[in-house]
Amino acid sequence: MSDARAALDSESEAVAEAFEDGDVAFERGTARAALRHRNFRIFWGGLFASNIGTWMQNIIVAAYVQTLTHDARWVGVVSFAQLGPLLLLSNLSGMLADTVDRRKYLITMQCAQLVGSIVLAGVALAKHPSPWTIFACMLAIGVANALGGPGMSAIAPSLVPKEDLSGAVSLFSFQMNMSRVIGPIIGQVLFTQSGPALVFFVNALTYLFAVYSLVAASYPRRVNANVAGGVWNRFASGFRLAWRDPLVRRVLFILWTMSFISLNFISFMATHAQVNLGIDPKSDPYGVLYGLFGLGAAAGAMSVGSVFARRDKAALVRPGLFAFAASLAVFALLRGPVAAYFVVIPLGYAYFVVVTSLSTVLQQHISDDVRGRVMALWIMGFGGSVGLAGLVLGPVAQWSVSNLLLVGAVWAVVLALFSATRRLQSEEAIDAHAA
Repeated sequence: MSDARAALDSESEAVAEAFEDGDVAFERGTARAALRHRNFRIFWGGLFASNIGTWMQNIIVAAYVQTLTHDARWVGVVSFAQLGPLLLLSNLSGMLADTVDRRKYLITMQCAQLVGSIVLAGVALAKHPSPWTIFACMLAIGVANALGGPGMSAIAPSLVPKEDLSGAVSLFSFQMNMSRVIGPIIGQVLFTQSGPALVFFVNALTYLFAVYSLVAASYPRRVNANVAGGVWNRFASGFRLAWRDPLVRRVLFILWTMSFISLNFISFMATHAQVNLGIDPKSDPYGVLYGLFGLGAAAGAMSVGSVFARRDKAALVRPGLFAFAASLAVFALLRGPVAAYFVVIPLGYAYFVVVTSLSTVLQQHISDDVRGRVMALWIMGFGGSVGLAGLVLGPVAQWSVSNLLLVGAVWAVVLALFSATRRLQSEEAIDAHAA
């Protein structure tokens, strides 16, 4: 009876897919191929809705602190609270993601962020909120995000077969960046019309979409990663895995240093807009500026799984870095709002062609039993080092945000020269037991 039911379910799914696709042949590895898988669609859709709320809050809290204090150092401190925990806790989270029940663990982390955002909304209702109180709320939310982020990243590749992984990675990058378009636009409208508290409360509600996706989708809840030794050995195994594999080591070096040195424009976008572009962070034009940047980033991420679907992703990194460096240098030197609206689009596009290509190279190279620990190192670099840079380089941004962005452009050129295609092409995957 169970075999007949399974056959019927399989046939029904095939009929549904044929109806959706019109029996038109599709190409493996594309975004369209990844969307054929039901569990991927559920998880992707829930995360997309949740990330719209997250980017509403992320962008508005920076603009809120800039208008509240007029001090880039405070913007950097709050940016560290938001992203710094990724640097400190992601490896622990990656270890847990490879050993515990992922569903229960990740739902708990989503609910913790929900509560933190509600508390932040309450703080914003005060007449004279303390920046330190905002910092404390963002730190609590950041800790929960750091403890849950690697687990969410580890689930995604298990939702599609390996031949469709490239399209899945592209779509996840697309939703993260399309949420940067939709989130800031909605957030800016709510911010200018009703203040920051409503933005933070609406974000709290969007975590329910992520909880639903974790409940409704089917995925391996435990991978039973075999790591010998005690807790410390498990904690350190991700670093050993990365160090022993040349490709993983190169990808993470590019990502970590790019995030720390070249991506400061994300943390200090509001500062650059207010000081050099004549754009008030608490205004619709600022929402448009960040929305256009997110639109470019979403297009860059999506193009990796569509326009460049047949291209070797390693070959996209070097030209992407050169284009990113040129766009960032121009953006740093601008002194008016009009040109900035045009420049942020290619800036976002090049940025996420690079990041999505690197992520695809890495995800295709590693196996499921080490994915949580290796992706924890990715998240530490992608988010955590940006937060650390915000804390460390806040005084530099207060002195000259333009010079800070120009240094980032120069470093992107250095990384482009370092990123030869042959050095980023996968050979033999790392062995979990070697860690």
